[in-house]
Parts: sequence; C-alpha cells; structure tokens
Amino acid sequence: MATQTVQSAADFGALVRAARRRQKLTQRQLALAVGSGERFIVELEGGKETARLGKALQVARALGLRLTLQSGD
Repeated sequence: MATQTVQSAADFGALVRAARRRQKLTQRQLALAVGSGERFIVELEGGKETARLGKALQVARALGLRLTLQSGD
C-alpha cells in the first residue's frame, strides 16, 4: 500500500475522493455507508476545514484507508 503525506484538509479530501472512486462508489453511497449526509462527503472531499474529525475518520475507515500519525521530532 502506498504512503501519502497529508498536510491539509484538501490533501485528506483528495485522498478520500480517490479511494471512493477506486471503489466505484458515489458520494451518496459513501454517505449512506457511514450514516452521514451527502453534503458532508462533498465538503470533506472539497477540503472544507470545518469537517468533523470523528466523521472524517469514519469515512476513512469505511474506505479502508489506514491513517498513521508521525511525530515531527
């Protein structure tokens, strides 16, 4: 699995969009799978910085994305 660096909401949104498209899901289908509205998925993929972290992580999990945090030390 490829490793990508996410440094912004826009980076995370692009990663979610790419994973969703690879799985041939519509934004609506993904929203239904995670119990959110389609608008949330649209805003998340668009890089909106006010997206709720918990829901964003739920979307990542539903798409099989594995997130790891690394200290800047």
